[in-house]
Amino acid sequence: MFRAALRQARKKGGKPCAGAADPLPFFGGCGMVFRCRKGQRPYRLLLAIALDIVTINSLTQTPQPDLYLLEESLGYAFRDRVHLQIAMVHSSYAFEQGRQGQKDNETLEFLGDAVLDLTVGYALFHHFPEMQEGDLTRLRSALVNERHLARMAKDLDLGRFLLLGKGEEANLGREKASILSCAFEAVAGAIFLDGGYEAAAGFVERHFIPWFDDRQQSMFLADAKSSLQELLQERFNEGPRYVLEGDEGPDHNKTFHVSVRFREEILGRGSARSKKEAEQEAAAMALKNLAKPGQGTK
Repeated sequence: MFRAALRQARKKGGKPCAGAADPLPFFGGCGMVFRCRKGQRPYRLLLAIALDIVTINSLTQTPQPDLYLLEESLGYAFRDRVHLQIAMVHSSYAFEQGRQGQKDNETLEFLGDAVLDLTVGYALFHHFPEMQEGDLTRLRSALVNERHLARMAKDLDLGRFLLLGKGEEANLGREKASILSCAFEAVAGAIFLDGGYEAAAGFVERHFIPWFDDRQQSMFLADAKSSLQELLQERFNEGPRYVLEGDEGPDHNKTFHVSVRFREEILGRGSARSKKEAEQEAAAMALKNLAKPGQGTK
């Protein structure tokens, strides 16, 4: 391709200058500029026209740590690393760049949320075949909520690789749970997009299974209400309240329906054979809902 562009440039009257200095890379390394002696006109070989302009504009303008290191942490080598690059572009960076075609990780985050629901859900179903549906739901919610995903993102050092806008950078965005958890979901989406379900399932096996042991399981199932309380106190300095919406069935076998609310907004609902279990289920569902972009507490 380089030779073809060179021939085209020569047809238009350009040629490398005698005694020219070494070629300088520009535009993401996809073109060349030759320095010429005084009075001689330089020309550019714009090889970028044969490449993906959007990708180049989006991803080659700002230095980024070597993504090979991130791949090692993830335990997955991308066939097309552009997926991983985009997963590391926060919307604040894309907005501040203001370039047409600048991509961010929000759509990958959307995909990753669904991917984690499916793959983590299947892994739990496979590892705990005797566990009841309500317990599986609470455990999955605890594993994929914002706080836990942010913790896993920190373990992978995702913050180091993020491209952030100047405002988020100044506000310590690399440490924010909301940004880190979204980046983790975007990575999961990128892996699914690059390698399909098997690759995503392998990622979950490597990074979620260690949390499946009995100690962690008990902690998660017992801690949904505490986690929700801490999250809302941290964000709004105010806790949730639980409302019994009703019950059904005979006295010896009742099912209780509970909602958890914050400032009159219903964050989640749960149903179980006891009020306490229903509250835990509602809290777990609230944590899951709050982890979704644009959901909950307005």
